[in-house]
Amino acid sequence: MLTDYIRAAMRHATYEIIEDGTYYGEIPGFQGVYANAENLEDCREELQEVLEGWIVLGLKLGHTLPGVDGRHLNLEPEVV
Repeated sequence: MLTDYIRAAMRHATYEIIEDGTYYGEIPGFQGVYANAENLEDCREELQEVLEGWIVLGLKLGHTLPGVDGRHLNLEPEVV
């Protein structure tokens, strides 16, 4: 489930070469998830690491995470 969510999100990533010649990547709809690196492969790897940390923190803090291609990670509140 988590791997599928991460893969789906990464398929939506966009990349560009910025003025200094490095690569910048982000995932639309995932506020604060971005990366910058010397080459495209490093940028992709860094972006995925940032995404993973963002997911863990978001779940820990109880944030609502965006759905991606029908995949959701939001935890349902426990019924007592």
